[in-house]
Amino acid sequence: MLLVVLLWGALVTVLSLNPVPRTQEEFRAAAAAGRITAVEFREQNGDLSYVRWTEGPLVWRWISPRPLTEGSGVYTGTDLRRDLDDDSVRTTRVESHTGGGMFLPDWPFEVPGPTAGWVAVAWVLTILIMIGSTPRLGNRWAWFWMFGVGQVGAILFLLLEPRPLWFRAGRRPAPRERLEGGFGFLTAIGVGMITAGVAFAFGQLVNLAVG
Repeated sequence: MLLVVLLWGALVTVLSLNPVPRTQEEFRAAAAAGRITAVEFREQNGDLSYVRWTEGPLVWRWISPRPLTEGSGVYTGTDLRRDLDDDSVRTTRVESHTGGGMFLPDWPFEVPGPTAGWVAVAWVLTILIMIGSTPRLGNRWAWFWMFGVGQVGAILFLLLEPRPLWFRAGRRPAPRERLEGGFGFLTAIGVGMITAGVAFAFGQLVNLAVG
């Protein structure tokens, strides 16, 4: 169950970070039709600098606000709330970046949507399980770096420890030397870079598919 929750959270996060570009008119039409379920925006001095929204759990769209008509002012937070005019739409103002960086990955605690709390709890429970166990592939420091720098350490831990998930019950992997903290840190850097590249490529493919 923890693995399913974390995989869902990772999928939602990747897609929300790769929103499909749309026009301001399309956003207002979706709002008028009541199709929007969640909106996130950045606002400075009342003016919007960025708006992204979703009409379902996965595919996100975005606009860069501009004057509605020639000679009019920029699209403001007040305009946004007026266009939505629906208390059921979850509206979030995105503040400056406050993530944990190297020692605490951002995404498990910033998953958009109603499952955010479950993903954060699943991540915390997984790291507690790791700390309380004797991992097979690396020591606890190696896995700690994988959870932080590697970003997907929690998912990998549930997939690979104490035996790969695809091994049938009772089958034991061949013994191997465990990664120590230093090599675990270097491995985590590589895994983090690969993860970022894969996430970006996947998001772009979804953009192309959605159009």
